Amino acid sequence: NLVFNHLSFDIPEKTFTAIVGASGSGKSTIAKLLLRFWDVTTGEIDIGGVDIKHIEPKKLNELVGFVGQDNFLLNLTFKENIKLGNPEATDEAVEEAAKLAQCHEFITKLPNGYDTNVGSVGDKLSGGEKQRVTIARMILKDAPIIVLDEATAYVDPDNEQKIQEALNALTQNKTLTVIAHRSSTIKQANQIIVLGNQQILEKGSHKQLLDKNEHYKQMWDMHMNSKDWG
Repeated sequence: NLVFNHLSFDIPEKTFTAIVGASGSGKSTIAKLLLRFWDVTTGEIDIGGVDIKHIEPKKLNELVGFVGQDNFLLNLTFKENIKLGNPEATDEAVEEAAKLAQCHEFITKLPNGYDTNVGSVGDKLSGGEKQRVTIARMILKDAPIIVLDEATAYVDPDNEQKIQEALNALTQNKTLTVIAHRSSTIKQANQIIVLGNQQILEKGSHKQLLDKNEHYKQMWDMHMNSKDWG
C-alpha cells in the first residue's frame, strides 16, 4: 500500500518545519524515512544535494539526531546513557548537556548521581525525566539536523515546561523538523506541511494557512480546545 504519492518539499538549512495531519496521515513515516529506518520506493531524500542512500550510515547518524516519544534508556549508568550521544565526551560535557536538558538536578539527587544504574531506579523515573535524559544525549551528539516526533505529546504538565526548555537548548541553530501532535508547538514554524490523502494538502506559515481558511484552519479550530492533533 502506498503511504504517499507525489510527496515533495524542501527544508532549508537552520529553519523550523512542522508536519501535521490527522492520525494515519503518515507524519511519523516521514520521520522514519529521514532516518532511513525505511527507504522510499521511488524518488529520493537528499541532504545537501546528496541522496541519503549514498551517505554512509555512520555519517547519516552523525548528521541527524532523533527524539521520539519512546525513551530508549539502556540498562547502563546515566552517564553512559548520555554518552551514547558522543562516546568521546568528558564528564564535564556530560554534565553540561544534562544541565541544558534540565535533568542534572534529579540525577544528582540519585544514590550514586551520574553513576547510578538506570535499571535500579527506572520505575521511579517519570516519562518526562526519561525524556530529558534522551534529550541530553542528543545535545551531546550535536547533530546539525534534528527530527522530533513530538516529545511533549504525552508528558504531564509538570514536566512540560522543563522539556520545552530542554528542546529549546537542543534545537538552537539547527535544522528542525517536528512531527507535530499538538497545536502549541507549531505556531513559530517557518513552514507547516499539512498531510492528507497520501499527499501534501497545503503548506505555509501558521498565518498564511489560517488566512487560506482551508484544511489547516479547520484542524486549528477543531483542536484549539483539546490541543491535540490526534
